Amino acid sequence: MSITAERKAEVIKSHARAEADTGSAEVQVAIMSERIANLTEHFKTHKKDNHSRRGLLKLVSARRSLLDHLKKSDEARYQALIEKLGLRR
Repeated sequence: MSITAERKAEVIKSHARAEADTGSAEVQVAIMSERIANLTEHFKTHKKDNHSRRGLLKLVSARRSLLDHLKKSDEARYQALIEKLGLRR
């Protein structure tokens, strides 16, 4: 369900704005998107896992908040990020 350290480092490297960037909105949204995708796969086999489903809903909400903040502060970065991640909105 969680992402491996190697995969997390790969996601950080591909979305970082600077050399040691781990806290920018782009990196955080990318990591959350990876975790959301993993949880979505988990629910295909574990339909009644409601405790993890609550965590998924919290992750989706936190990602939405970060995306809203990014859209309000820098529209170009927001558009580039959702296009790169393939998000609907």
